Formats: sequence, structure tokens, C-alpha cells
Amino acid sequence: MMNQIDLSRIDLNLLVLFEVVFQERHVGRSAERLHLSPSAISHGLGRLRTLLGDPLFLKTPKGVVPTERAHQLAASVADILARIRGVVSTATPFDPRHSKRRFVIGAPDGVSSVVLPSLLEKLRDVAPGVDLGVRQLLPAQDSVDLHLAWKAALQELEDRTMDIAIIPLDDLPARFHKQKLYEEEFVIAARKGHLFQRNPTLKRYCEIEHLVVSHTGDVSGFVDVELAKKNLARRVILTVPSFSFALSVLAETEMVSALPRRFVEIHGARFNVVAVKAPLPLPRFSINIVLPKVAMMDAGLAWLVQLLGQVRTGNDRSSVLRSGGQRNRSMHSE
Repeated sequence: MMNQIDLSRIDLNLLVLFEVVFQERHVGRSAERLHLSPSAISHGLGRLRTLLGDPLFLKTPKGVVPTERAHQLAASVADILARIRGVVSTATPFDPRHSKRRFVIGAPDGVSSVVLPSLLEKLRDVAPGVDLGVRQLLPAQDSVDLHLAWKAALQELEDRTMDIAIIPLDDLPARFHKQKLYEEEFVIAARKGHLFQRNPTLKRYCEIEHLVVSHTGDVSGFVDVELAKKNLARRVILTVPSFSFALSVLAETEMVSALPRRFVEIHGARFNVVAVKAPLPLPRFSINIVLPKVAMMDAGLAWLVQLLGQVRTGNDRSSVLRSGGQRNRSMHSE
């Protein structure tokens, strides 16, 4: 018969230390987050190594890297801590007006730039002490399968390196909570007064110069697939890595670009860029709030999910677009 472990002799704060070091990959930054000295972090890691029989974190010139055993433990530790926090939150209700928590949200830049203006406005009103960290999420390159394209984001959620992801993914494992934030569609963005704005025909669309937003530099995408069905093609003369960069280029050139409608609605006016209805079918897709179901036991995260559900996303502030159409794995311009 196996000997039972005496939990009364184990400091559960070591699990919190493990979680923070796993997220930060740096002893100094972990010490700052936990309000401890670096030597206290090192001492705690030594106790963890003895307890778990593994080095857990290996030193590098830039910090520490988790061992394979640490990667295996990360999800279980996050699950345990989420349950403990859920139990504690029932005794001490989360109070957003007095909270000093920092939440980390991951999203493609075309999504975060739509959500953040309204979210920050709401936080100033109802939770002035809450801070946000925003991470840019990118789909896996050349991945056709939607789940594989965003697999890394789901893993980061389970590793607790971020709290919430806002991504264009519908088909999720049962262990994840999903809530639709809004539906998005692509439009053709161009400088106000552009010839295409006055004559938005397919023929004209193929004749003009195109810009594509792509972090990999790829020039072809769903637009080219639709054009090929009609034995047509276009010329992409420039790729850029972000949507904001795309707007600044469109404002000063005769190029056009397929961009998310709500992004253009919110930010286009500052660059004198307008949205024009596309002369060919372009994708529509759902933008969803995603996090592990177990994380919803955390009252603070449950509150943030509810608050996100109230944000305004573009000119259509009362309802989302009709569902349907093709799903796209990324938030790239095409």
C-alpha cells in the first residue's frame, strides 16, 4: 500500500511560486510579481526541486527554461490553483472597484484594436485599479485545420500564461468555455476619394494595387482563392505585419486592402480610410472569448468575461452580424 502524502507538511505557496516562474521564465521578474527577493524565489525553487525530484527550471543567460517535467506539471498546478482561488473567491467576493488585479488577454491585433477602446473605457468606470496586459496571438503558419492553427493559444490558456484568448475559433475541446463576442466580415479598405470607392467593380478591383497584412509575408490568401474561381488575379505590391501599419500606408497611396469591417469602422477615420463593400465573396467568422472552464471558477475572470460581453465593437453597437459564411483561420488581410 502506498504511503499517503502528509499535505500539512507542504507549503502550497510553492505552487504559486511554480506558476509565476513558469509564466515569467525569469527569477527577478517572478520576485517582483510575488513581492519577494530573488533569493527567496531561488530558495523556494530549491524546496520544490526536493519535493518533486526534478530540477524544474534550468538557468540560461536570459532567465530560466522549464524542464519537460515542469511542462507536464504546469496544467495540473494551474488547475489546482484555479480551484483553490475559486473556493477562496466564494468566501471573499471579487470587488472590481477595489481590485488591483492584472489580467492578460491574448488576441490577434485586428481583434484587440476593436475590443480595447470600449473595454478600457468600461474599466475606468467600474474597475479603475484593474490593469491589463495584451498579447498578440498569431495562427500557426500554413495550418489548414482551425484547431491546429490556434493550438498554441489554447495551450497558453491551460498553462496560465494568459487569462483569456479572443480568437476566431468555434470548434473547441469540451474543457474550454466559449462565448461569442461578435461576428466579423472583410471589406475593401481604401483612401477616402479613391477611384475604387466611386467604381467598386470586380474589374476595377483586379486592376488596382493591393496591400496584404501578413506576419509571414505571404501574398496569397482567401481573396486569391475567390479570384481564381473566376479565372482572375490581382497584384499584391506590399505586405505589412499589422493592421495599423496598413491604414497608414493606405492613407498615403492608391493601394487597397481587404480588412476586418469593425477595425476599419473604429480606426479608419483617423487615417482618412473608408470601407467599401467587396465585389466578391469574402469570409465572415465568429470572434469568441475562450478560456478553460475551470478558470471560470475564478470570480475575477468570470467578471472579466461578463464585462467583455458588454463592449462595443464598431458602429453596430446593439447586435452582431448575421451568422454564416466561410470561416477563416486568421485575422490577416488578404
